[in-house]
Amino acid sequence: MKEQQKSKGISSAVIAAVSAAVVTVGGGVAWLTSNTNPTPEPPGREQLKNQKVSVYWLENAGTNLKLESQPIQVKSDGEPNKVLQTAFKQLLAGPTEGTGSTTIPQGTQLLGIKVESDAVRINLSEEFTSGGGSTSMTGRLGQVIYTATSLNSKAKVYIEVNGKPLEVLGGEGLVLNQPLTRESFNQNFEL
Repeated sequence: MKEQQKSKGISSAVIAAVSAAVVTVGGGVAWLTSNTNPTPEPPGREQLKNQKVSVYWLENAGTNLKLESQPIQVKSDGEPNKVLQTAFKQLLAGPTEGTGSTTIPQGTQLLGIKVESDAVRINLSEEFTSGGGSTSMTGRLGQVIYTATSLNSKAKVYIEVNGKPLEVLGGEGLVLNQPLTRESFNQNFEL
């Protein structure tokens, strides 16, 4: 009888010791895991994240046009120049889905874009100024201003063509007092 009790006592002691060891090792692993820094990215590899930006198309609103946004996700390292550059490349390529349209002439190229704290400077190719009447000119101007300000709706927009400030747009002679904003566009131009 004593031997049975003795063997039960040893078994309980062994079980208790093993349990204590498991708890101790588990706690140590948890502590190490929570206090270890993640492996840093190798130099030269930027961590990319999705950033939302909008491209603006023209929609038929019966007797006039209206600007409609198309949100797009851009993989970015957080650099606003790259985000807006991607948005403008899509804008200048034209709509690929939905009912939106554009009055930006085919072949217009983005020659440069620079995002500052409260301004966006856009340099477009000469094609931007060609063709179309006043509605077409107003529509393309709205598309550029609204797309340029999709990261900061209060930003001022400066438009250049081939590196020179755009003062008059097209044969219809839309006079542009730069900088342009969403507010100044809505006050001075009608779609």
